[in-house]
Amino acid sequence: MNNGTPDLSAFEGLDFSGAERHNVVIIGTGPAGLTAALYAARANLEPLVIQGIQPGGQLITTTDVENYPGFPDGIMGPELMQKFEAQAAHFGAELRYGMVTAVDFSERPFKLIVDAATPILAETAIISTGASAKYLGLENEERLLGHGVSACATCDGAFFRGEEVAIVGGGDTAMEEALFLTRFATKVYLIHRRDTLRASKIMQERAFANEKIEFIWDTAVTDVLGESEVDGLTIQNLKTDEKRTLPVKGFFVAIGHKPNTEIFEGWLEMDETGYIRTKPDSTFTNIPGVFASGDAQDHVYRQAVTAAGTGCMAAIDAERWMAEQEAHEVAEGEAA
Repeated sequence: MNNGTPDLSAFEGLDFSGAERHNVVIIGTGPAGLTAALYAARANLEPLVIQGIQPGGQLITTTDVENYPGFPDGIMGPELMQKFEAQAAHFGAELRYGMVTAVDFSERPFKLIVDAATPILAETAIISTGASAKYLGLENEERLLGHGVSACATCDGAFFRGEEVAIVGGGDTAMEEALFLTRFATKVYLIHRRDTLRASKIMQERAFANEKIEFIWDTAVTDVLGESEVDGLTIQNLKTDEKRTLPVKGFFVAIGHKPNTEIFEGWLEMDETGYIRTKPDSTFTNIPGVFASGDAQDHVYRQAVTAAGTGCMAAIDAERWMAEQEAHEVAEGEAA
């Protein structure tokens, strides 16, 4: 379903008559957006990339990346994104700082507003705005992000081989990540605010059966300890108010992700949590000429390599779709 009604108030009084017009506008960066930019640029589509609030996406906050193909010794997240940017720019993609704050997908060319002021026209749009992990909101949690604090066990679990770690959450994702962490950690403390889990029965059974996982019920994390890296947590029992220190080297937050898709509400079909729905085996959305890639439409894998793959798909889908439109217009002209 289309979530909500489009808000067009931002377009009132804005003149698009002299606005820049582009074949492809890519909204957001990260592996999806920059791969889309690379492929679109090599197809001579001269894409414009509006980089968004966090150029480079979630990998900018990641330290060592060891699971991206082609880097056997690993690579720092920011460095990997710099290489993505350089390669896209080398083939002609224009990368521009700014944030798309409103869209009008009612007709082509699509109307976009950047930074609440600049009008841009787009023949096609590729959405790669990603998703943001939900955190607890603790000051030291943010400070130590990438230095023992993580929202992706699949990405960072291997760094804690032989260590004790903790994870907070109570859904399927928390169970899956806790089980994954047992491959490396000697002990995984699973901290939950309640005395029952939201996770599916089968995931609960798997977690309960794993001897490396210890559940800490009715408890909240109130602080993350450590100067340059995590060396413990302060936790508080919500029934007794008792506080204690839990000595761990890694802290994983698994309380969900939120896709950065708010500005597309009312235009694009989304699931109940805001992930953009795409047609099977493609990046097509419900609006012809608008494509979605990366974590804005992927709530399952959420990996850099899969995001890059869908960015490639989106650029190819956009290129072929534009070619079909041009062929259709030529045929209509000849028929007339």
